[in-house]
Amino acid sequence: MKKFLRFLFLFNISVTQFLTVSSSASNPSIAPVSTSMATFSPGIKMGSGEEHRLEHKKLLIGLIISSSSLGVIILFCLGFWVCYRRKKSPNSIKNSDAESGNSSFTMFMRRLSSIQTQRRPSFNKAYVQCFDFKTLEKATGGFKESNVIGQGGFGCVYKACFDNNTKAAVKKIENVSQEAKREFQNEVELLSKIEHSNIISLLGSASEINSSFIVYELMEKGSLDDQLHGPSCGSALTWHMRMKIALDTARGLEYLHEHCDPPIIHRDLKSSNILLGSSFCAKISDFGLAVSVGVHGKNNLKLSGTLGYVAPEYLLDGKLTDKSDVYAFGVVLLELLLGRRPVEKLTPSQCQSLVTWAMPQLTDRSKLPNIVDPVIKDTMDLKHLYQVAAMAVLCVQPEPSYRPLITDVLHSLVPLVPAELGGTLRLTR
Repeated sequence: MKKFLRFLFLFNISVTQFLTVSSSASNPSIAPVSTSMATFSPGIKMGSGEEHRLEHKKLLIGLIISSSSLGVIILFCLGFWVCYRRKKSPNSIKNSDAESGNSSFTMFMRRLSSIQTQRRPSFNKAYVQCFDFKTLEKATGGFKESNVIGQGGFGCVYKACFDNNTKAAVKKIENVSQEAKREFQNEVELLSKIEHSNIISLLGSASEINSSFIVYELMEKGSLDDQLHGPSCGSALTWHMRMKIALDTARGLEYLHEHCDPPIIHRDLKSSNILLGSSFCAKISDFGLAVSVGVHGKNNLKLSGTLGYVAPEYLLDGKLTDKSDVYAFGVVLLELLLGRRPVEKLTPSQCQSLVTWAMPQLTDRSKLPNIVDPVIKDTMDLKHLYQVAAMAVLCVQPEPSYRPLITDVLHSLVPLVPAELGGTLRLTR
């Protein structure tokens, strides 16, 4: 650019010199040149007026030519410079525009677009605390076995109590493989960005050489798997409470699918990953395998999940969509309805799928009441029972396109849950 300005400066000087010479030729005060020429050419006689007009014409032509040439050169060089800068560094042009005083409109449009894209403000969460190992060790009593409240794929979950009497759950992940480290980073990253009443809250994290730790809010009633298939065998879960758990889970999934940007597929929804609070409020947990739609690819996404909950198209072809979560939700709905595990062992070498076993009976109204969990048998309106069974059948359809969206499932569940539990059902007393 400096060379270009220098060129224009020299060109301007040249044009000025040319105009000075031309104007000196037409000035009467420098007439000796014309006089001497007349002296040496006695045969040519020119009047002073005609001579001046001729010199003025020459001067005008010179001015027009020099001005046109200068304008063409300036435009050419300016266009060349703009193209060169755009090709070289688009970002530097944007930065220079932002620094200039003429970029106020550009900055306004950028801010406006950023406001429009933030259509899901709850997706951005506040700062997540980083714990040190000694604090977690003290809160869990040195990670005592008596404080274990759950078991994960790469370690245990411990009950913790901090100095301010805050209770929490601490998941200890043994960094035995790169896969364990990836799941830890993935879960912390996702949970630090999302916040919903039916998604487990992340309180903080910690990382050591051999272990990583994730600190969650403590859910007093444990997991849905513990309540249904543990020692109590679901005795604490009434029909309406089960529908509330299903509704809460659907709300959490709908938030992931419809209100996160980009949408999130949980990929490992199951009864052991649905945690229950003191009032049986359900929250989805364990986001180690969760993926954002559009970010994952088929080639770099390892097949993961839990047998009995994995959708057929994902298990056979690796096709993962939000309908994969809907299938898993349908299996959870069957667990709530029938009180059975998703996969049961008939013999040491033979297993039976809950979906395969239940499908023929779910659509038969005469058989359906007989396979319902004995704890809730004859405690519900049969019309509601049929509706839930039909919903479960749709969710576990082998063809993904036949399954409903989780939003449709949510809207179907709301009228089945009492108003005091978060639904719209009005109980008659």
